[in-house]
Amino acid sequence: MTNDTPKGDRIAKVLSRAGIASRRVSETMIEEGRVSVNGKTITSPALNVTPDDRIVVDGKRVGEPDAARIWLYHKPAGLVTSERDEKDRPTVFASLPDTMPRVMSVGRLDINSEGLLLLTNDGEIKRKLELPATGWLRRYRVRINGSVSEGRLDELRAGITVDGIRYQPMIVTFDRQQGANAWLTVSIREGKNREIRRTMEAIGVVVNRLIRVSYGPFQLGDLKQGEVEEIKGRVVRDQLGLGARPNPTRTRKPVNRPKRGPSAGKKR
Repeated sequence: MTNDTPKGDRIAKVLSRAGIASRRVSETMIEEGRVSVNGKTITSPALNVTPDDRIVVDGKRVGEPDAARIWLYHKPAGLVTSERDEKDRPTVFASLPDTMPRVMSVGRLDINSEGLLLLTNDGEIKRKLELPATGWLRRYRVRINGSVSEGRLDELRAGITVDGIRYQPMIVTFDRQQGANAWLTVSIREGKNREIRRTMEAIGVVVNRLIRVSYGPFQLGDLKQGEVEEIKGRVVRDQLGLGARPNPTRTRKPVNRPKRGPSAGKKR
């Protein structure tokens, strides 16, 4: 019997591993005719490639995949977590240092939220960390206007349905009252779109500040707003169960740094 299984990996997976873009975005780039393999433009992602194939994206040859890397970024409020914004609002990626390679965010924080945002150059890591099955706890400091009873918080602890969407039970602690506001610590595992804001509104309070302080084993710590810090390669391998890879140096970039221009997010 002959084995008809094509050799290599799907082209979108290879582009993702090379840090070009996520699989989904890579597939869109292919459909737009921006990718060629061995001198021929392709328009379908249904293609397997091997290390011997010559892949070109937007006129630049794709090299060997970089070692998997993760950065901690302290996102300030007022930035959107996307490379481009239809409303021309400032983005996370335009705020990163020019020395950063092309990276993708692990999940999102909405424009009014702040705190820990994980960045990675590896599409497979991005997918793995975003999957609900990973089950990593995301912890937030939440400031609400007014106060709320333990009885209402118990609704969140038991799991709540809002506008037909079921949210898993949360871990909620009432920390303190501070004038007209109260501070809570909320931990969730799913991270659905605007999950904390929507569920808080459902129990009658409004969130006026939301800070993510941890994502699984990764902590915001004393990282200042706007700073980015790379996680040691050994820690990345240990936490994600990866094989041995080069160990990038952990660095912390200053807040006052060069800003990216319109080409933010592209490898240089």
